[in-house]
This record gives sequence, C-alpha cells and structure tokens, in this order.
Amino acid sequence: MRPQLPVALDDLSEPEPDAVVVRGKPWDYRREHPTTPLLVVEVAVSSLAVDRRFKGALYARASVADYWVVNLRDELVEVYRQPVRTRANRHGWKYRSVRLRRRTAWIAPLAAPKARIAIADLLPPA
Repeated sequence: MRPQLPVALDDLSEPEPDAVVVRGKPWDYRREHPTTPLLVVEVAVSSLAVDRRFKGALYARASVADYWVVNLRDELVEVYRQPVRTRANRHGWKYRSVRLRRRTAWIAPLAAPKARIAIADLLPPA
C-alpha cells in the first residue's frame, strides 16, 4: 500500500493517487516508482470530475484493472473495471464496467477476491 506516492503509468503520466496497492515490498521501489498497480484509489469531493474522467482515462490506458473512487460527496464508492479503448472519450480510454457501492455494501479487490471490505469502512462515519 502506497499512500499519495507516484505511479509511473507510462512516459507521459505519473499520477499520485490517494492510495495504490502494488506487488512487492516497500524497498522494491526505492529507485523507481511502480508501474503496474493492482488497485488504485482516489478520494474525491471537489476533484470528482477529474478523478472520474481524466484520471480514470489514464488508469484505463495503463490497463489498471481495478480503480475505485471514494466519493465523499455522495457517500459511496465508484468501482471502475474492464478498461477499453473508446472514441467517445477525448483521452481514448474508459472503463466498461462502473458500479456504485453504497455504505451498506461490501467490495472485494480483483487482486484479492476473498477479501471483503465494508464500504462503510472507506467513508467517514455517518
């Protein structure tokens, strides 16, 4: 787990997601940033549009299979999966699957399907 540290997606993009899960150990990334995240998480209130469209397209282009936006405004988690090319998005990529998970739901990361995370644990107390 790397909080707010860069991820080297390609030669043009090195975003700093709020949280990212990568393979390996912390010292594996002393000299370079990870390039293949297992899960990327952005926490959003005012940055919601940027996280959905712009950053979502960057992560999809880099084939990040599991991208979550913790939407604090609407108190839910947006789960983006299945990156695909598209002409509809000016960045050329999007996620085919978008699921909204409410406070009472659970979620499992693709990289750890037996792990169950309560959406309520990702949101501020009600």
